Amino acid sequence: MTAEPLAEPSAQPGCRWPVPPRDGYTVDDLFTLPDLPPHTELIDGSLVFGSPRRDFHSTMIDLLVSGLRRTVPAEFKVRREMTVVLDRRNGPEPDISLVRAEAVTGLDQTRFGAADVLLAVEVVSPDSEARDRDSKPQKYAAAGIAHFWLVEMTGPNHHPVVRTYELDPLSKTYIPTGTHREQLKLAVPYDIDVDISLDALSEL
Repeated sequence: MTAEPLAEPSAQPGCRWPVPPRDGYTVDDLFTLPDLPPHTELIDGSLVFGSPRRDFHSTMIDLLVSGLRRTVPAEFKVRREMTVVLDRRNGPEPDISLVRAEAVTGLDQTRFGAADVLLAVEVVSPDSEARDRDSKPQKYAAAGIAHFWLVEMTGPNHHPVVRTYELDPLSKTYIPTGTHREQLKLAVPYDIDVDISLDALSEL
C-alpha cells in the first residue's frame, strides 16, 4: 500500500483524514484503505467520494438493470455499482456494467478489469455531472470499453433520457448512436428493449 500515515487528529474529535501519497493513490489503496465511504472512486490517483443519491439515480438504475437482465444472453452478466479497474490510477464505479460472464468469480468479488466490460452506464448526479459527461467516458473509451450510456433527467417533468455511444476503435473516442426518451431499443451489445418512460420509472 502506498498511502502515507493518517494525519494528526484535527480539533474536531473523531475527524482524521488520510494524507495522500506524493504521486496519488493507486487501485491497491482503493481496496485497502480502511473506512472509505461506500461508492468511493479513484480518478487520476485521487479518491472521489459520492454525495447522497437522489431517488431518480437509484430508481433509474433499478429500471435499467431489470430491463437489461430480461434479455441478457448467458455469456454476459449485468452488474451495478462495481469498481472497474482501468489502470493503476483509475478505478471508477459505473452505475451499471455489462461484463463477460466468465469474469464473475464469486460473491466476494469487488472489481472487474476493463477488458471484461462491454458497456458502462453513468446516471448523472449533480455532484458528478462533469465526471459523468467528460472524464469518465474519455477514460472508458481509452480503456477500450465498447459501449457507453449517459442517463439524465430532462425538462420540467424530469423525464429520463438515455444517450448511447459506441467506441471508434481507431480514435478511441465514443460516437453518439442515439437519444432515447420513451423506449430503449438496441441491437448492440445485444437485443435490448426497455421501457424508460416516466410512467415506467414512477411505477418502481
